Amino acid sequence: MAGGRTRGAREAAGRGEPGRRDRLARLVTEIFAPQVLVIASPPLVGLASGGPAGLGWGLLAAALCGGVPALVIALGVRAGRLDSRHIVDRSRRTGPLLVAVAAVCAALALLAALGAPRLLVATVAAMLAGLAVTVPVTLRWKISFHAAVSAGTVLVVARVLPAAPTLAAGALIVVLVCWARVRLAHHTAAQVAAGALAGAVPAWAVLSLAVP
Repeated sequence: MAGGRTRGAREAAGRGEPGRRDRLARLVTEIFAPQVLVIASPPLVGLASGGPAGLGWGLLAAALCGGVPALVIALGVRAGRLDSRHIVDRSRRTGPLLVAVAAVCAALALLAALGAPRLLVATVAAMLAGLAVTVPVTLRWKISFHAAVSAGTVLVVARVLPAAPTLAAGALIVVLVCWARVRLAHHTAAQVAAGALAGAVPAWAVLSLAVP
């Protein structure tokens, strides 16, 4: 009898473990969603590079680069045109992505013309460079925007926080994000790896050129 109860407890625990992993994967997906990172990072960069005035510029960049696309996606979800704010269905990504490109271009032109902090301008330029790589790819293959944005964000934030610990912690976060997307069966390992590279390489190139 006791042995049976023990086996039953082990089996129940085994069934519960995948559920906990799925919940963790969904939580990671929500916390580190592209919209969240794109809205959160510009104010941080602006404040660190330009003080209170820089924070204002960062909030403007966040509203344009993250807020406008997030609003378009939210309206699409509400109208039933999009499956979720993560746009799992690749065929539905084109419209929102074009809005994102236009919003980032507008933010870049505005910040550069009005004299925003150089690092903040470079941050927005890095976003645009990442989109220039990922948007054409996603039209043919489902590259991971979660991985791309998280990897690019780590490199940007490492410019305003202590680099070594930020890069170390950021690398772990990127790996966690990639695991979550694969765990939820929204991407393959190849798609998240390609996404991380597509986010990191353009961001590194732009930041290295703009802010040596």
